[in-house]
Amino acid sequence: MYDQAEALRNWVRSNENVQAGRGTRIITVTSGKGGVGKSNFSLNFALTLQQYGKSVLVFDADIGMANLDVLMGHSATYSIYHLLKQDKTIWDIIQLGPQGLHFVAGGSGMNELLSLSDAQLNKFIDQLDKLQGRYDYLIFDTGAGLSKETASFIAAAHETIVVTTPEPTAITDAYALMKMVRSFGHTPSFRLVVNRALDNREGLQTAEKIAMAARKFMGIEVPLLGIIADDSSVSRAVREQRPFSLAYPTSDASRGIQSITRAYLDMPALSQSTNGGVKGFLHKMIRLMK
Repeated sequence: MYDQAEALRNWVRSNENVQAGRGTRIITVTSGKGGVGKSNFSLNFALTLQQYGKSVLVFDADIGMANLDVLMGHSATYSIYHLLKQDKTIWDIIQLGPQGLHFVAGGSGMNELLSLSDAQLNKFIDQLDKLQGRYDYLIFDTGAGLSKETASFIAAAHETIVVTTPEPTAITDAYALMKMVRSFGHTPSFRLVVNRALDNREGLQTAEKIAMAARKFMGIEVPLLGIIADDSSVSRAVREQRPFSLAYPTSDASRGIQSITRAYLDMPALSQSTNGGVKGFLHKMIRLMK
């Protein structure tokens, strides 16, 4: 743990002057139901962004079923809980995963926010605000399905990537999630990833079903970021507790992640609705959770 802590301290020192003029993009990754590969996507998307030279921090924001550290085979010493309850700093709780990926493990932390005093809450916000300008992207891997916490993350973030599969229940639940968030009066920007498609045609048909419904009944566009093939190497990598993009870099799934990442980086930003950087995001998220 000393080596990891020292490596992180060195990284912070080397980035002390990076903040000025640098934006930090906040992305939530969510799904209408569990079991569609949302967390696996978040992890491998983050790693691939990093391979393209981007600085990324991934938060496991799934309160009930946190598993990012399991997918990486890394046992996390600290989580958000320790920042809230045990006087740790943001730099104490950031862990280093494969390829030096920075991540914050999940747990029972985020649902403790509403029980904090104003002083504790301000301290928490000030700690996370230190991330502003240090990273190009903060990725929050939220819980599956619609909860108040997930809706708050979605509404406060710059944009949300919705992961689905071609299964009818996954399609229905992905659309329902977007519709319910919109019904609360929020106007987030959504992008779509179709996971476990048998072929490109099935992936495109799945995306078009959701896009047509969103266009007709919500009046919004839901751009397709890309398609990930149904690939046995993914389940092998999960059993090995290794990210599939690293364990099997030439697999169909890894090629899909590469294509999605390039498409994401090439797309114009959909929304600038979150003002005030990380601090603005946190204030809005907490306000919506109450």
